[in-house]
Amino acid sequence: MNTSYDVEAFRADFPILSDTVYGRPLVYLDNTATSQTPRQVVDEIDRLYTHSKANVHRGVHCLSQKATAAMEASRQRVRDFIGAASTEEIIFTRGTTESINLVASSYGELLNEGDEIILTVMEHHSNIVPWQLLASRKGVVIKVVPCDDRGVLDLEAYRNLFSDRTRLVSFCHVSNVLGTVNPVAEMTAYAHSRGAVVCVDGAQAVAHEKIDVRALGADFYAFSSHKMYGPTGIGILYGRRELLEAMPPYQGGGEMIGHVSFSGTTWADLPYKFEAGTPDFIGAAALAKAIDYMEAVGLDRIAAHEEMLLARATEAMLTIPGMRIFGTAPGKAAVISFLIGDAHHYDTGVLLDQMGIEVRTGHHCAQPLMERFGIEGTVRASFALYNTTAEVDAFIAALRRTATMLA
Repeated sequence: MNTSYDVEAFRADFPILSDTVYGRPLVYLDNTATSQTPRQVVDEIDRLYTHSKANVHRGVHCLSQKATAAMEASRQRVRDFIGAASTEEIIFTRGTTESINLVASSYGELLNEGDEIILTVMEHHSNIVPWQLLASRKGVVIKVVPCDDRGVLDLEAYRNLFSDRTRLVSFCHVSNVLGTVNPVAEMTAYAHSRGAVVCVDGAQAVAHEKIDVRALGADFYAFSSHKMYGPTGIGILYGRRELLEAMPPYQGGGEMIGHVSFSGTTWADLPYKFEAGTPDFIGAAALAKAIDYMEAVGLDRIAAHEEMLLARATEAMLTIPGMRIFGTAPGKAAVISFLIGDAHHYDTGVLLDQMGIEVRTGHHCAQPLMERFGIEGTVRASFALYNTTAEVDAFIAALRRTATMLA
């Protein structure tokens, strides 16, 4: 491990990590679902609620101007973080789910019956159901890219799914179950060569690697604050300006209008056309503070630390009798989905919880992927910048005990 990576100093920023569960030290390994939030972000939320709360963009008074400045500074911070061309391409949403629904509902209006959308078998339900709703509404056709037993997408099958009716491709940057890091740039380049637009679910990528949406070639890129050390209920949709300009509004109401009359309404300029209602400027500012925190630690250093934890855990887990790990793609993210023999994932999770180990159990909102592997669900452990080798070792010790109890 790189001695310059002072994990204990980082852990001091997360008070919850010193808590106990059933009298045992908390080992939090459910970071793929929701990461914890450092005190710097919580302090920013507290500061804004106690000193700057007001409606943004709608008042000439001082507090409104302060709130507006905070929100637009946050938009600029996000633009810089992901390498977008303009702040007009940064839309605040409630999270990845709403971001993808926005694309499906709005860009989807530009599609016609018989047009085709390509998804992959490893998608989160949030990147399946919105497209199914579109299919039922518009008569578009959904095609699905398979994966192999390692959890690697079949890129030949991907290319073969394209036809002259393919209009859009939507896939995850990183699988929330398998940890597979998909070849986004390669997949987007091929989709563009066939005239298709690409939407990328980046929820599991932004906290673990540097993202450059233009280098990736993404037309849309969606992610959530709560998976990158920020608050819940705020997220981002990046969209290329020319596409957003052509899309109808997603919701109607305040903020997204140019002029309203009963004879007709015009829309606000980007990005406000897609931000109906009073925005969560405090959540936006807290997301910007979380980005500051990650970049201060260093995304490359975070990735190296998590890769070390993943390797240590995987090596030890493979020595446990009956261990089955799902997702063995090369260069995978710090996620391990597993089962112990034929033991039910829920039983494993409950026993681990009793020992202070917080993991996820179930289908992880990826039921088609579970069906691909012939299982109902898995246990999932996932690592973050504040996890330690001692926690990995505690996890392994608890796993060994659990395996014995379930044998």
